[in-house]
Amino acid sequence: MTQVLLLIFGVAFAAVALVGLAYGVRKMTHATRFAPLFAPKPQKRIDVVEQATVDAKRKLLLVRRDDVEHLIMTGGPVDIVIESGIGAPRSPTETRTVSTLPLAPLGRAAGDR
Repeated sequence: MTQVLLLIFGVAFAAVALVGLAYGVRKMTHATRFAPLFAPKPQKRIDVVEQATVDAKRKLLLVRRDDVEHLIMTGGPVDIVIESGIGAPRSPTETRTVSTLPLAPLGRAAGDR
């Protein structure tokens, strides 16, 4: 019984010593070869700003890439870019205005009133 406990403590001590040694080597070597492993991640260039469900299969996604937004519809037979090159707002208080033109009722063309 004591030999088993002694073996467990020996393995635990070796593991702690190995982790301590690795930590010490990492702190003492500021070499550039280790820099990519511990460098901060680059800033995200792409982000999903908003998404809206159209129906059970399709979604509208507003995707921002490098301060330019793109409106994309996914989930149908073909994914389509509806509008591209939309300028993203610069600040949270800046909003886009939406035109308020009267819409034709569903099932009729605009000239069939």
